[in-house]
Amino acid sequence: MKILIIGDIIGKPGRKILYEFLERKKEEYDFIIVNGENSAAGFGITTKIADEFFEYGIDVITSGNHIWDKKEIYKYLDENNALLRPLNYPKSVPGSGYIIKESKNGEKIAVVNLQGRVFMPLVDSPFEVIENILNEIKKETDIIIVDFHAEATSEKVALGWFLDGKVKAIYGTHTHIQTADNRILSEGTAYITDIGMTGSHDSIIGMTIESVLPKF
Repeated sequence: MKILIIGDIIGKPGRKILYEFLERKKEEYDFIIVNGENSAAGFGITTKIADEFFEYGIDVITSGNHIWDKKEIYKYLDENNALLRPLNYPKSVPGSGYIIKESKNGEKIAVVNLQGRVFMPLVDSPFEVIENILNEIKKETDIIIVDFHAEATSEKVALGWFLDGKVKAIYGTHTHIQTADNRILSEGTAYITDIGMTGSHDSIIGMTIESVLPKF
């Protein structure tokens, strides 16, 4: 089974290259996951964009702190549980933090979306939250993939070791910069601190250079 995982889609340039790639390559994969929280001009995701993603064959859209930037998506989160928000937000907010879905070859895959707490908006502990649901998920499948949307590399590495042997893969999103530490941990879990972004190459983490450079 081949699973394709794509990092933060940044605005129109990111969507354009995503669609071009999927038109050529999507049939090669059994299951496709993308992080879509920056797909609407860099901030949030709209219902139209989410629908387009699913029409192009994406199975699950993960997100992070920017999922709340477009209010129109709140109702959509309750209507389509394949668009995830981080699981460790309060239960009272719209949407779901994980989904179990069949791949093309009929195998069930669980995708869990978590958000970090270091240098991020305050949420529940990602360590405690995922530990509390793992046994329930494993009643249906052992194929568990985690998108950890977090800023601090140390927090990401820590969760990687915490989940080693408990999930098939854990990867980081949010910083938009791909790291070079992809590896298989000692108990068999695939890990990388950040898978980077899908967006403009001549940019600052996907945003125009002119808009970001003066901040420094």
